[in-house]
Amino acid sequence: MHTPTAPATGAHTAARPRRAAPPPPPPGRWTAPVVRAWPALAGYALVRLVGIAFVALRLPDRGPGLGTLLAAKYDTVYYVHIAQYGYAAPMTDACAVQGPLCKYAFFPLYPALIRGVSAVLPLPAGPVAWGIAVVASLAAAWGIYAVARELAGQRAGVIAAVLWGIAPHAMVESMAYTEPLFTALCAWALYAAVTRRWAVAGVLASLAGLTRPSGSAVVAAVVLAALWTLFTRARAGRAGTGTGPGGGGGGRRRGRPAAGRADRTGPLLVAVVVAPLGWFAWFGWVGHRAGDWRGYFQVQEKWGSTFDGGSFTFHRIADIFRTLPTNLNTLVGAGTVVAALLLFALCCRDRQPAVLLVYAGVLLLIAVGGEGYFHSKARFLLPAFPLLIPAARALAAARPSTLYPLLGTAVVVSGAYGGYLMLVWPHSP
Repeated sequence: MHTPTAPATGAHTAARPRRAAPPPPPPGRWTAPVVRAWPALAGYALVRLVGIAFVALRLPDRGPGLGTLLAAKYDTVYYVHIAQYGYAAPMTDACAVQGPLCKYAFFPLYPALIRGVSAVLPLPAGPVAWGIAVVASLAAAWGIYAVARELAGQRAGVIAAVLWGIAPHAMVESMAYTEPLFTALCAWALYAAVTRRWAVAGVLASLAGLTRPSGSAVVAAVVLAALWTLFTRARAGRAGTGTGPGGGGGGRRRGRPAAGRADRTGPLLVAVVVAPLGWFAWFGWVGHRAGDWRGYFQVQEKWGSTFDGGSFTFHRIADIFRTLPTNLNTLVGAGTVVAALLLFALCCRDRQPAVLLVYAGVLLLIAVGGEGYFHSKARFLLPAFPLLIPAARALAAARPSTLYPLLGTAVVVSGAYGGYLMLVWPHSP
């Protein structure tokens, strides 16, 4: 009787082909932007940590600690006081020169956020103010990356975020100041305009107008871009050529227009109407409190801040060559102003979207044309991030053997200068 044998095993068994591992699922709609942006956010966070480390390692044994330097000095004192006690409560010592309306020079959105978060979290207002600024700085870096990526590609977007983190006076980005929040609102408002999300652009521009007086820059940029787009649509309609994708919002990466997003009249009108509301509302309220429509400008005059078209700024730059030696902060401020003007010329040559050019141009006009506070000119120019895009584009084209030494050196220089601002320079940054 024949007994069936078991099938052969071991080496005589034909090997079964292994199934290939399934490819990882593509990023979802909400996670894809985070996946793309994480190198920019990580790079920005790293250079800011290096900047803070420079200050921490050089702290003297006697004197204010790191927490005080970052969250309890200079303008932060006013914002925290406003958050805790409101605008009407007197600050006798701090406002001895500027008068009873001195706190009205500080716009309301940042202290309102401090007050709101302090009501939820069991933390003092100072640390809350610093935490809001840190979160806002990351949001600003993300927005800067997004705008630069639209114009010059992924690598340039990452580099632009890193450059903002090591710009002159970038130490302010890690302090309880309004520059991080303001830059975040402006960056995302401009990104919304470039990608033709007009209603979003109008809302964010209005919030920026409640954050700093230079919010007029992003308000002007969004309103003019939306009006220009409405005008070109109407002209194209009369000519019977339809509505093209070009317009005041500008273009996508490498100057190409955004595709697949119609410039509808409704969102454009929302941008035109909503964008100026925050800025004009605050100016109107301060005028009402002062009993004069020029109230805000009168408050600024008492703070020593007026507009002279640039005479003060250029005279101070000329004084550097007439009164040598001078201090490091004055040299950096003068160099930043000159570099900003040159970079703006490069932005114009590269034909950046008009909305970015208007924004950067108005910020330059405000910073350079303002009289007083020369030592803070570089800080006033921090939100003018479109000026960094030509440098980011050039560095993105460089070889790694050139790029990394340049950025590494810049990080060290920025950190050292941040330490100087915090520990040596006797005034506000």
